[in-house]
Amino acid sequence: MKIAVVGTGMIAREALCALCTVEGIEVPVICARPHSREKAEALAREFCIPRVVTDYEAMLASHAADFVYLGIVNSAHFDYACQAVAAGWHVIVEKPFTSTLAEAEKLISCARAAQRYVFEAMTPLFLPNLAGIKEQLPKLGPIRLVQANFSQYSSRYDRYLAHDVAPAFDPACSGGALYDLNVYNAALIAALFGAPKSVSYAANIGFNGIDTSGFLILRYDGFAASSAAAKDSSSPSFFMVQGESGWIRADGTPNELKNFTVQLRGAEPETFALNRHAHRMVHEFEEMRDIFLRQDYARVEAGFDITRIVMTVLEKARLMAEIPFRIDA
Repeated sequence: MKIAVVGTGMIAREALCALCTVEGIEVPVICARPHSREKAEALAREFCIPRVVTDYEAMLASHAADFVYLGIVNSAHFDYACQAVAAGWHVIVEKPFTSTLAEAEKLISCARAAQRYVFEAMTPLFLPNLAGIKEQLPKLGPIRLVQANFSQYSSRYDRYLAHDVAPAFDPACSGGALYDLNVYNAALIAALFGAPKSVSYAANIGFNGIDTSGFLILRYDGFAASSAAAKDSSSPSFFMVQGESGWIRADGTPNELKNFTVQLRGAEPETFALNRHAHRMVHEFEEMRDIFLRQDYARVEAGFDITRIVMTVLEKARLMAEIPFRIDA
């Protein structure tokens, strides 16, 4: 399976670190915008990638790989993914899937019509520890509370305070804490419990209208889920489910789920560490490879179901907080 990587930022480099360890996957080409060619050439040397290109459409026309991996700004996900599908490529798009629910629905529709495999690179959904949490969940009895926190002081926040706005804090690029970090919390909650009955979002809004942190509240039958994310402050991150008979807690950032502990009432706590790899992205690339090789399009459809729920939650929350994206204009 051949994957062309598009992008030269931190997430593209992280993806390459994972891809180079996955058996049965090769990266024959990296694509960057002309002004980022030097960065792309440096990555090509580091990861032994044979070709560097700066013309995305020409690369698609060359059919140099099976998949394109899009590690680019959020606002470009939809256009780049649609172009790839139209050119006959399969796609791995970084989270968030798109900027709006309408874009997500259109991309899913195009993928289905063309029978192209389109994956959202939502790492926790591919982790064995999530499968383990699902297996243990019935032991908790009726669920009463879900709590999640993904808070880390952004390496770009000091620049933001000086009014030097990186894409991660730019409404024109579909940035912000909700779409960058809280999306992971929302995906975990959706994978475990499906679509919520209601959505609300209390955000801290920066000078340019973007959310630098915020609380997402999702209501379900019988319980509520609170989901915090911050790019302007730090605290211990975690994911926790509380039921009448016990709780499950995973400490650390929710995009990694390195381990989890189950504590049932009257029993000793039990900790599980089921992930096979230290790098969080290796599992997703292995699973995508296997899905593609066994031609399991039903698994792609299952991913679309969760993506649709998450995009619905994000859009409702963003509009409630009056966070403007360029696409809204």
